[in-house]
Amino acid sequence: MKVGVVGVQGAVSEHIEAARKAMKNLKVNGEVFWLRKAEQLKDVDALIIPGGESTTISRLMIKNNIFDKVKELGEEGLPIMGTCAGLILLAKQVEGAVEGQRFLELLDVKVSRNAYGRQVDSFEAPLKLTFDKKPFLGVFIRAPRILEVFGKAKPFAFYKDEVVGVEQGNLIGLAFHPELTDDTRIHEYFLRKAL
Repeated sequence: MKVGVVGVQGAVSEHIEAARKAMKNLKVNGEVFWLRKAEQLKDVDALIIPGGESTTISRLMIKNNIFDKVKELGEEGLPIMGTCAGLILLAKQVEGAVEGQRFLELLDVKVSRNAYGRQVDSFEAPLKLTFDKKPFLGVFIRAPRILEVFGKAKPFAFYKDEVVGVEQGNLIGLAFHPELTDDTRIHEYFLRKAL
């Protein structure tokens, strides 16, 4: 299995480490790598778009000629997980977008950028998952808020009564950072889409 972590900006190494641990737990052989160029998209089985700054990630993906190819691969069914800024990039509707910013528009959600506040408002909280009874520690850093879930998207992670994680076939979008914990359940759940 080949998993690329879009490495133009954001929490790349943490996702690489989490995905490697998840592969080991799933007893899957493969590689997880830092993806920066369009030619690296050839033969990938799954992609992760990390947190960071959504405007910067969008611009650098366009500059590196990977934006349109990632959109095309997502439409064709390639498993893609977006966390925090990655969720914003996957969303079909974005509140508070910077003028001229492009989004992949793959996931049937409406999100609000930085809705949970600034860096100082970051927090950790137990989350409820639909696929596992054990709580998952959610790490929220300048997190976007999922305002609306529509179409084919389905909630699968909740903070209190609020939806913080959705899936839609091959796609997963998270308002939080699963890569900043030692818990690989969400990465495992995502990688199973590529098996």
